[in-house]
Formats: sequence, C-alpha cells, structure tokens
Amino acid sequence: MAEILPIRPWRYNQQLSQRIDDLTSPLFDVVSEKQRAALYQSPYNSIHLSVPQPPNAAERAYKLLESWKEKGIILQDKLPAIYVYYQYFKVQGSSKEFCRKGFVSHIRTYDWNENVILRHENTIPKAVNDRIELLEKIQLHASATHGLYTDSSFTLEKYMDEAVRNPLYETEDYQGVRDVLAVIHDKGVIQHFIDFIQPKTIILADGHHRYEGSLYYKHKQQEANPHHTGKEGYNYHLMYLTNTESDDLKILPTHRLVRDIANFNEEDLLKKLEEDFIIKPIEDACTLNEVILGKPWAFGLIFRENAYKIRLKPESLSKIKWHFPDVIKALDLTVMHYFVIEKALGIPGKEQRQSENIEFDRSFSDCLKRVIQGEAQLAIITNEVSIEDVKKVCASGYTMPQKSTYFYPKVIGGFLFSSVKENEFSTPVYSPF
Repeated sequence: MAEILPIRPWRYNQQLSQRIDDLTSPLFDVVSEKQRAALYQSPYNSIHLSVPQPPNAAERAYKLLESWKEKGIILQDKLPAIYVYYQYFKVQGSSKEFCRKGFVSHIRTYDWNENVILRHENTIPKAVNDRIELLEKIQLHASATHGLYTDSSFTLEKYMDEAVRNPLYETEDYQGVRDVLAVIHDKGVIQHFIDFIQPKTIILADGHHRYEGSLYYKHKQQEANPHHTGKEGYNYHLMYLTNTESDDLKILPTHRLVRDIANFNEEDLLKKLEEDFIIKPIEDACTLNEVILGKPWAFGLIFRENAYKIRLKPESLSKIKWHFPDVIKALDLTVMHYFVIEKALGIPGKEQRQSENIEFDRSFSDCLKRVIQGEAQLAIITNEVSIEDVKKVCASGYTMPQKSTYFYPKVIGGFLFSSVKENEFSTPVYSPF
C-alpha cells in the first residue's frame, strides 16, 4: 500500500516568484562547486536550504528558514494540493522534444522490508549523514526525490495534462530543460490520485540518500514520541512520481573515473583484463561511447595516450564470486565492478562504496578531458541502464552498485518546500484531507 497525501508547501511570495529562474537550484548531489558559489550569491536562492554553506550548515539553514518565514519570503499554501511537474527536454542524438510528466505529493516513508518503496542502488554513508543532520534541524524537505509507478493505461496523465495548461511557474533550468509547475486543488481528482497509487509499488529512481535520511529521522522521532500514531509529519517524505511506461523516461549512463591508484600501470592492467575480456584498441577515443553502444558487457577504457573497447567473454560470467542472483550478475555494472574494479584494479567490492579512488561522471567529454589532463588515471565508459533492468533488480531484492543510474533530467529545487513540522504539516480543519 503506497499512501500518498496532498501537500501544503511553502513557496516564494508572489513578487519573488516572478523571478523564479533566480531561485531554483540543482539537487545537492549534482550541483558543482562552481554552481554553488554562484548560487550562494543570491540571498533567496533555494540552494541555501538544500545545500547550506558550512560551517554549521544545518544551523545556518535553520536560521535562514525561520527568517524567510517571518519576513514572508516564503508563504505556506492555504489548501492541500497535488502539484503537477512537467519537464521538457532533448537528448543527444535525437531532434525530438521529450516531456517527462509527473506529480509531487507526500508519500509515507516505508521501511525497505515493507516492499512498498523499492531501492535499486546502494548509497554512500557520508552523504546520508549530511541529509539526516539537515532534515533533523530544519524539518523541511527542500527538494523532492523521484519515484516511479507503473501504469500502462496512463490513467493520471489526463488530469495532469489539464492542470499544466495553467502553469504556476515556467522556467529553463541549468540543464537547458524547461520546467513547468501546475496545481490540482479539486478534491475529487486528488482523491483519485490517492486511490490510484494506493495499490502500487514504487521504485525509488533518484534520491536514495535523502530517502534514507527520512527513514532515519522517522525512526528517531518514533522512539522519542510515546504517543506516536503514524500520522505525524515525520512519517512522510516529499516525492515526484512518474510513470515507468512513458517513452519520455530517460536513464543516462554514469561513467567511472579512477585516480590515485598506487603503482598504476596501463600495460599491467590490460594483461589482467586479457583473461576475461576481448580487448580492441580504438584509434579515436572520442568515439568510444558510440563503439560500445548497445553491446552487453562492453566498456570503454580511456588512458592518457590510448583507448580500448573491452567486452567480457561470455564464459567468464560464471566466474563472478559475489553472492548475487543471476539477474544481478548479468548486469553490465556488476561485470564492470567485479572484473575491472575489483579483480583488475584491486579495489574490493565491499570497499568500493567509500573508495576515494573512484569518482562518478555522466559526461563522456568530461571523462575524456580529465584523463588527458592527468586528473584521473583511467575512465571506464559504460552503457546506459534500461528501466527493465531497474525493475528486475528491484524485484530481486538486491541493489545495483552506487551511482548506477542517472535519470534525466534531474528534478530541480526551489519550486516548493514541504514541511514535516507538526503544526505546519497537519491538515487544516477546513480541508477534506
């Protein structure tokens, strides 16, 4: 049972929201240092709540949030609503304009073992701790995570299409994506959304760290509250929900950069890989992502002077010693992390989540540049993960390696903020919800 609720978010006042472009920001795990520095210059940008500046970042965000409330910088909506969020975008190699359709609501924060919200990848502990500290202090979801439900009949889209004809906000974000926000206040339609999602299982597409932060916060508050009912604000999480069956759901590959490996040697690495991979030199490294496109267990290796396509020999798949079901072993990313990162580079699987030697980058050109400039010793270029693979992993009960998927485009922050503070979360007496 996936319980969702309409929200009464805090939003920028009408005067400020006319300049919504200046107030939105990227999510905490994709915003670059350069972007942060620029956004911090804007006193009312949402970055101050989602990724507050150190030192004492959480305390700083709390004081700023209270100030914004007192001064009317942000105001809480009077009526609970479902917020419709559309993202119009293009991808490399296609002239089509895609539109990812979805809506934002509260959703009950379910434990993983309840099998209502399913994760598909591992998290990095430090990032989770940062999210916990911030949520505990400000009791506010500054950005929505991204969840997926499955509906081949596209039942909810007609209501969303109607609402988006009268947008609240429309902006072009840092990705070049056109973001549109609209609202549904109609009681009957909102109830239809609640009833329709209720029997669904939700796949967590993006925001594993923030969701785990909410889980920790919920358990801590439950233990501290002897009168816990399950209806308190701390039991809920802010989520953007989209349909897995849409052709406009895009997952981009996330490549690996390897750096600071002691005694790193290209020739030695290739010799280790020869046992399990067919290795083919590639003259032009700029074509590697195209050379491996769509080929299972195929990867590109970029060294400073040379580039190679490698493809796992089918008979080697049975060598994987990790205790995973076959569906997980057969994933490209499992093959890469086992044969290339653990077996050849010598970084054990259990250490890879926290390894300082592995970085993640979805930009192929950035990977190429960083290796050529000597910032990384090696780039491992991967194919994208399919939504069907994500479903299979979730159904298995296992997870992919961290940073396995990059759902594109990313949700942006700043359109609305959702409070779980009890006096701000609770439904007003005049509301039917």
